[in-house]
Amino acid sequence: MTEITLYNTATRRKERFEPLDAQNVRMYVCGPTVYDRAHLGNSRPVLVFDVLYRLLREVYGAEHVTYVRNITDIEDKIIDRAKERGIGIDELTRTTLGWFHEDMAALGVDYRDDPQFKEPHATDYIAEMVAMIEALIARGHAYAAEGHVLFAVDSWKEGYGKLSGRSVDDMIAGARVEVAPYKKNPMDFVLWKPSTDDQPGWDSPWGRGRPGWHIECSAMSRALLGDTFDIHGGGNDLMFPHHENEIAQSRCAHPEGEFAKVWMHNEMLQVEGKKMSKSLGNFFTVHDLLEQGVPGEVIRFVMLSTHYRKPMDWTEKKRDEAEKRLTSWFRKTDGVDAAKVVPARVIDALADDLNTHLALTEMNSLSAPYLKAAMLLIGLPPAEAVDWFRKDEPLMVGVSVSGETDLSEAQELLSDLLLKWQGLRDAKDYQGADRIKTALGEMGVFLMATPDGPQAKLESGTALDPAKLEALK
Repeated sequence: MTEITLYNTATRRKERFEPLDAQNVRMYVCGPTVYDRAHLGNSRPVLVFDVLYRLLREVYGAEHVTYVRNITDIEDKIIDRAKERGIGIDELTRTTLGWFHEDMAALGVDYRDDPQFKEPHATDYIAEMVAMIEALIARGHAYAAEGHVLFAVDSWKEGYGKLSGRSVDDMIAGARVEVAPYKKNPMDFVLWKPSTDDQPGWDSPWGRGRPGWHIECSAMSRALLGDTFDIHGGGNDLMFPHHENEIAQSRCAHPEGEFAKVWMHNEMLQVEGKKMSKSLGNFFTVHDLLEQGVPGEVIRFVMLSTHYRKPMDWTEKKRDEAEKRLTSWFRKTDGVDAAKVVPARVIDALADDLNTHLALTEMNSLSAPYLKAAMLLIGLPPAEAVDWFRKDEPLMVGVSVSGETDLSEAQELLSDLLLKWQGLRDAKDYQGADRIKTALGEMGVFLMATPDGPQAKLESGTALDPAKLEALK
């Protein structure tokens, strides 16, 4: 079995991944707060952990991996945005979640038919959150005050701050948090808060209210994955305080468990070397790019071309390069049956702390069947499902021939080869068909199987050598 190594934020080193149960590998990733369109940076953890999910399924079997990515559908930003738009919270979250699913599906992330993927909504787990808060109070790790319930950071000083490498005393000294009169300690964070009559709320032992953000993931991950599971992921902006608070809540409410064994965090996004922000005018959503005509697979390729633990810089140059590379790959693999196995060097690259950059580099030199298999593993669509790459010049435009041969003779030879290639495919002689396709590809001629029969696309400036074409017949 392929050995996977992953960088564990909690230990600050790469470690061999050893699942708690190879028959039940479990991963939890913090999902979106559904109040607006997903910006490009929001897509990075979605894509990173989609590739990890694909790798885990490849190594352990699809039926042995469970992936949970939550939906935060109750939060102050949601309440404020619904009020701004004059609509109900349910309408806002339902619409926004639909946008999220559509945009991520365009990037190749679509789990609608996957029984191993779970997408819990926070509002469906209020009872579990209340039960966890009650357990924290009973164990002396939380206290009620003025309709609020807060986690007492001082009650778990030995554990709080380890993930992010901070000490409680240092955090208190430099705290820039709300020092509400009901807090015993500036670092104490909200588990439950009261709701006014015009705000959504649920009955609880502390009055009508709603959960704090941090308790949501702790309750949902435990309900679906247990007290201890294999991997917890998200962007590194969540490391503190969100993930730190998750650990504190979960470990203190259920000390019999370890919560997550491996913590993984992806770096943030930049645009043309600068942090993406509305003030700089370089802020855009995934939907914006799709509307501008940037194909989803191009976005995916650019995002995966940088290792997940390095800052990702979106540039127009990278976008253009990705489109050219994908065009070449789609031409090469169009109409080719994918190999039954993905080459070991691609698997090994991904297994080395999800090195997608190296995996994409290794794919450049693969023959068509193996390239197609690798593309499918990394989440790129088959050429047959992509239309935009077929917009090149029509057959024979901008093509020259060697010697005194006229263009019509070269075209006749090429037509004969197209028929031979199709005949070999029909006879399931894929090795022979791939030999022709590869040889023509080296000449700048790319074969494609279409509903109307085999076709060829030629790069502008291609010089056809009739002797080489004749030799392939």
